[in-house]
Amino acid sequence: MKDYHSIKELFEEADLRHCSPGILACRKEAEEQNISYEEAWDRMKKLIPIFEHSIRRGLADKTRSLSGMIGGDANRLYRARMHFLSPVCRRACAYAIAAAEANAKMYRIVACPTAGSCGIVPAVIGVVGREIHASDDEYTRALFTAGAIGRVVAENASIAGAVGGCQAECGTAVGMAAAGVVDLLGGTTEQMGDALALGIKNLLGLVCDPVAGLVEVPCVKRNGMDAVIALTAAEMALAGIHSVIPPDEVIEAMGKIGRLLPASLRETSQAGLAVTPTGRRITEELNRKLRNS
Repeated sequence: MKDYHSIKELFEEADLRHCSPGILACRKEAEEQNISYEEAWDRMKKLIPIFEHSIRRGLADKTRSLSGMIGGDANRLYRARMHFLSPVCRRACAYAIAAAEANAKMYRIVACPTAGSCGIVPAVIGVVGREIHASDDEYTRALFTAGAIGRVVAENASIAGAVGGCQAECGTAVGMAAAGVVDLLGGTTEQMGDALALGIKNLLGLVCDPVAGLVEVPCVKRNGMDAVIALTAAEMALAGIHSVIPPDEVIEAMGKIGRLLPASLRETSQAGLAVTPTGRRITEELNRKLRNS
């Protein structure tokens, strides 16, 4: 099939073929892996139970992580009385935190696009899918669409915090999730593009500053907050709100911003939250425990 290197090329080809971008992404995967379309589709579908299992494990396990920094917050939020968030937003936020907590506790997760941002896509697409009673095939199609977005970002910018800051990880995940939800709800490619652009551009410049070098603080809570951003971006796009800056230009800008970020704000734990007084104290305590273990 025709290759694509931009969101514009991907969406134009999908419109030309009158199909979801996810269908094209599956065809591309099958072609590159030299497998059948059906096998590529089934491989993605088999990830759904893993997504769900990581969320369940994260919700159920209320113990603290080995560092002691995180644990139990997904369960706490899931059971809390809500004052402002809708039920869908509450579940998406709690599920995203749950998957991120599962990652911190070394449970099995799917890195989509990265381990540090692993909660956003499964939480957002999963919650919306459950809300509309989507089939596994519809869920799979949305995941392929999300994956196609991630592929373009990886090629034209970055999905790694060490290269582009957390905008590259959580920002990309938000764009993937927002576009995937629009696909799940039967939106147009134009709306998918608006959703991913609105999602990513509102996280531009987000730094990667993990305390003690662990994917826990602030990473876990960011997953929850950003799940709500993804839902908001999708709602705005579906309401007919357009991104003034096209998606490919937003992605290009994200790449340039990532290159402008100092190394200290790109996963090195040399600035930001990692070097606050509390961040330094936690780091010193953990290092002391490691030396004495």
